[in-house]
Amino acid sequence: MLAIKTLAPKAVIFRRIVRLMGDQFEISVVGNNPGWADERIDDAIAEINRVEKLLSTFSDDSAVNEINRNAGIGPVKTNAEIFKLIDRSLQISALTHGAFDITYYAAEKDSDNTPVITTTKKAVSRVNYQSVVLDAKEQTVFLQEKGMRIGFGANSRGYAADRAKYILQMQGVSSGVINAGGDLLTWGLQPDNEPWTIATADPSQKGNSFANINISNMSVATSVDMQKYTATINNKQLNTINPKKGFPVSGIKSVSIVSPSAELADSMASPVMSIGINAGLYLINKLNQLACIIVDDHNRVYTSKDISLNN
Repeated sequence: MLAIKTLAPKAVIFRRIVRLMGDQFEISVVGNNPGWADERIDDAIAEINRVEKLLSTFSDDSAVNEINRNAGIGPVKTNAEIFKLIDRSLQISALTHGAFDITYYAAEKDSDNTPVITTTKKAVSRVNYQSVVLDAKEQTVFLQEKGMRIGFGANSRGYAADRAKYILQMQGVSSGVINAGGDLLTWGLQPDNEPWTIATADPSQKGNSFANINISNMSVATSVDMQKYTATINNKQLNTINPKKGFPVSGIKSVSIVSPSAELADSMASPVMSIGINAGLYLINKLNQLACIIVDDHNRVYTSKDISLNN
């Protein structure tokens, strides 16, 4: 009697597009069982929603709002997850000399919602990452200046993508892609055992000269000069603004950061955009496990030392 071999179903990419954290996410997992893949994508979505709630400033009882309410008053004990995220954020602020900063100033408001300036200009000028005091032993966060706030708009999507990847890997997903509003996080290999590239992770970027860069087990975050999209307010064109000097940055169309961590890539893209081509390349070239691709307003491509483009 002949034994009949049953071939296992061929692995394919299962994708789902969903709106999360105010942006479009596309979650892709490689597998051969549609039901299993659907459940795993549900797990990733649940984790992203958890991170959004954790870092929200819209809920009165959120840990971030508790820290903000006590600005200039006293330290606030928080959970380990938020404490570590703030600590990492401050380290990136120091690394970029304040070009990346999770702090900002919010004027107090009276009963009819009119801003009331109760802090001197000198105090407002001190509102930056250096005014955040962390106590690792007590796990407390203290914003030294009244009116100070912290927010994670610049790195929350990257952190959420990292967490979703972790959950998927724990659930046995050996290969996949998380596309968070155009920022990419990949792990494993494609179904044909080829590495993920920017083009295969995000087909909309196939036309880019750097689309075939191998990004398996890496993240790519891109910051784009909004002038490209001709956004206008009061008939004035919007540019990327240098946070230190307050006027538009010229010469850079986009910056893409390649890193093992989506949170780190997300955090570094805008600072490199703000400090310019030469300073940005110099900074990235000093750091381990980071690379960047810069496109100027003449579509010339500049890369850090660890990237080689073959056109």
